[in-house]
Amino acid sequence: MGCGLLAGVVSAAAVEPRYDVVVYGATPAGIVAAVAAAREGARVAVVEPSPWIGGMVAGGLTRTDTGKVETIGGITREFFARAAERYGGRHLWFAEPHANRETFEAMLRESGATVLRDQSVRGVRREGLRLASLVLADGRSLDGRQFIDASYEGDLMAWAGVAHTWGREGRAQYGEPLAGFFPMELRPQSAEVMASVCSCLGGQGPHYVHGTPAAISARDARGRLIFGVTDSQAEPGSADRRLQAYNFRVVVTRRPELRVPFPRPRNYEPARYELLRRLIAAYPQVRFGRLFHLGEVAAGKYDLNAQGLCSSDLPGGNVGYIEGDPATRARIRQEHLDYLQGMLWYLGHEPEVPAALREETNSWGLCRDEFEDHGHFPTALYVREARRMLGEYVMVQADCQTEITKPDTVAMGSFVIDCHIVQRRVTPEGWVRDEGSFPDAPARPYQIPYRSLTPQRQEMENLLVPVCLSASHVAYCSLRMEPVYMALGHAAGLAAVQALRADQPVQAIDVGELQAKLRAQRAVLELAGAAGVSARKFKGAVLDDAQGEFVGVWTASGYGQPIEGGSRHDANTDKGRKSARFVIPVAVAGDYIVRLAYVAAPNRATNVPVVIAHAGGRTERQVNQRLVPAIDGHFAELGTFPATPKAPVVVTIETSGTDGFVSVDAVQLVPAR
Repeated sequence: MGCGLLAGVVSAAAVEPRYDVVVYGATPAGIVAAVAAAREGARVAVVEPSPWIGGMVAGGLTRTDTGKVETIGGITREFFARAAERYGGRHLWFAEPHANRETFEAMLRESGATVLRDQSVRGVRREGLRLASLVLADGRSLDGRQFIDASYEGDLMAWAGVAHTWGREGRAQYGEPLAGFFPMELRPQSAEVMASVCSCLGGQGPHYVHGTPAAISARDARGRLIFGVTDSQAEPGSADRRLQAYNFRVVVTRRPELRVPFPRPRNYEPARYELLRRLIAAYPQVRFGRLFHLGEVAAGKYDLNAQGLCSSDLPGGNVGYIEGDPATRARIRQEHLDYLQGMLWYLGHEPEVPAALREETNSWGLCRDEFEDHGHFPTALYVREARRMLGEYVMVQADCQTEITKPDTVAMGSFVIDCHIVQRRVTPEGWVRDEGSFPDAPARPYQIPYRSLTPQRQEMENLLVPVCLSASHVAYCSLRMEPVYMALGHAAGLAAVQALRADQPVQAIDVGELQAKLRAQRAVLELAGAAGVSARKFKGAVLDDAQGEFVGVWTASGYGQPIEGGSRHDANTDKGRKSARFVIPVAVAGDYIVRLAYVAAPNRATNVPVVIAHAGGRTERQVNQRLVPAIDGHFAELGTFPATPKAPVVVTIETSGTDGFVSVDAVQLVPAR
């Protein structure tokens, strides 16, 4: 465990006035924490090391990742509603960056909190198990009674000597199927898909394209790896210190009166985009909206984010960022900025880019009225994941999917378990593959315990950590959404004041009292029906999709009301090469009714082939998955078949020749009499 950027515990000279609560980081979570504490009458200071407040929500990430909006309440929902007021209540969650920043400014101003901008911190001063002050770079001491680390990097907890980690745990550490080194297979996409217009832009193409879509060589003519590809090899599921990729969330527009042409960076290096060139060569008709994800926000603007193999993310570019000093972090931020600016320039100007793609790229541009003091580029590097505290309770994958209730809940999460590419690597055969970006896994709406915000009792008793909270890498891949951070900031702000008034360590406060206060302020701590549909409610034997054997890369989904919170579909790609197989043993010989559960939708296949192997032979069926299943709204009956302990029922769902998405949720076996 390191102490962070600088020497952790230092002495100071001049002393600022003492504050009840000191919040480090004017991120959305930090601002909500400050507002919550100040509204309780506390004297609050917010220390922000950059000139800008609002973190990612004011810094480009305006197509807010909400998950189930029913889990968002309290001061968090108040903020988003206020930001949307200028649009007549439309664009809730999706206001423009400057609207979000102005709303944060107004809420801080109304709260009376003191905001110290552009203030780097040199270290901290401790008194036993308590933080006493932050020491600013100019030597001033900012004294406080309670502290909240709301930074994206977890710097304050590191300076304070609180146990933490970063990178990926091994699969065995917490028993997480998605943990550790995670090499991905090829995820083929057709030329038609890559040339399609995204549904975000009103087209019929898929919302998002994941992973490596085609076989692309990883080496140049001299056998050297091209830029952005590594020769990293490891055992699947093994632990490492790698992080999912960072990027800038650029806000773009096609409005002529607002559009600013993408600039050519001073450090432009076309060779960095050799992988992009090869991807385009594989799909000459590829669209701008297939290389980037374009999420619509207010006023004809779009939040440009990464998708697929080669996009705005810079896998591996964050190495050294967490423990880096300010100069190192500034260099890494600039490298990310240069990379994305260069990519946009490359697409719009280099002659090897097809003319249609160059023209389409140049129809987009930066927004003239956004980030005017930063060249119209976002102010915040998107640090998707950094340090994670090892606190009183470590949240893991099961806490997002199965063990979803907590007695000390202070907020809820619901977003899918979503990890961006960690690295692009060469296979033994010489091809590029993405690694770390496991298929999105559904999360049920889950409760987040107060204990995940508190350090271990023997380490620190007046610090709360709502952003770099105590969680594994896998759990953090769902937790890392701004509305969740903000909800945890709300809880941290109130908890800090409660601990101060009770003169107790933060670990010892009455959590029931905190929960009552949060509920009174309209925070969401529980959600009716969040447990979803349990397999145990159905008769007979039910095997969920998690118990099936899947061939090919299937996409996990929480759409509809799937059994056990999630189902899978074939993404309507790679037909004939994907299948799902379920083996259902029986203890007693007899006849059994066999059923298939799926989630119906208009884009589903009408002709899904299902093969049932049984004691009497082999039977083929076809299922129309656009129809709502007739049995319990979940299951379609496939027939009655004999089975014995030595000849179990085996159900195989195939994808050959299907005319839409194939869904697999569960299979059921019920004795016929």
